[in-house]
Amino acid sequence: MSADTKIAELLTELHQLIKQTQEERSRSEHNLLNIQKTHERMQTENKTSPYYRTKLRGLYTTAKADAEAECSILRHALDKIAEIKSLLEERRIAAKMAGVYSDSDPPRKTMRRGVLMTLLQQSAMTLPLWIGKPGESPPPLCGATPASSDYVAKQGDKVAARVKAVDGDEQWILAEVVSYNHSTNKYEVDDIDEEGKERHTLSRRRIIPLPQWKANPETDPEALFSKDQLVLALYPQTTCFYRALIHTPPHRICSLLFLEPQNWIKIYRT
Repeated sequence: MSADTKIAELLTELHQLIKQTQEERSRSEHNLLNIQKTHERMQTENKTSPYYRTKLRGLYTTAKADAEAECSILRHALDKIAEIKSLLEERRIAAKMAGVYSDSDPPRKTMRRGVLMTLLQQSAMTLPLWIGKPGESPPPLCGATPASSDYVAKQGDKVAARVKAVDGDEQWILAEVVSYNHSTNKYEVDDIDEEGKERHTLSRRRIIPLPQWKANPETDPEALFSKDQLVLALYPQTTCFYRALIHTPPHRICSLLFLEPQNWIKIYRT
């Protein structure tokens, strides 16, 4: 089965899951309305009788089951989205290796700086938010949580790479993994902003994998960088990282879109 056919099938399945979510939500609204009306009656009568307690217990039990059913559908939909993104990424990498680019993904050697910055911003905004189950800890590469010591970045992954500049100084740049040699423990990476130029071969200690999920400030604050923590951050309108201190961590999910925490990484090596 071709990637295009598989993506089309997954999109159809995703559409059905979205419809199921709406149907589940509509079905549960009646029960939520009954809960609200029951509380209003209790306030009007100014008493909590055994009848109301029994009724509310049943209504809340149903509401909990409805919420769990909707949550299950949404998680299934998120899995479909992740699978679609993975297939699209595999197709992009295959096209890059073959030297073939579509109109929507032109060769980076002809890409204007403004276009590149826009694509990076879009990539930042679409980084998935980690949504764990109750009691589940954020995984490695979620927010400020580092990768495990034996982690090997995959082809196409974005990383921070420490390379030598033209003037001989070393700097951290945003790069994309081309391959990893298990015999030499070295990566081959391309500078995001240097398509067609020299490819860098670097040891693992010169590579820092970038986060693959955003951390939710409301549910997983421990996975965020703390105030005054030293990090590497992308300099505005560039693909170079610089040393920075966290001034204010995000407090809400919506603020993640503006602070772009996936472009912050803790300095483990200097």
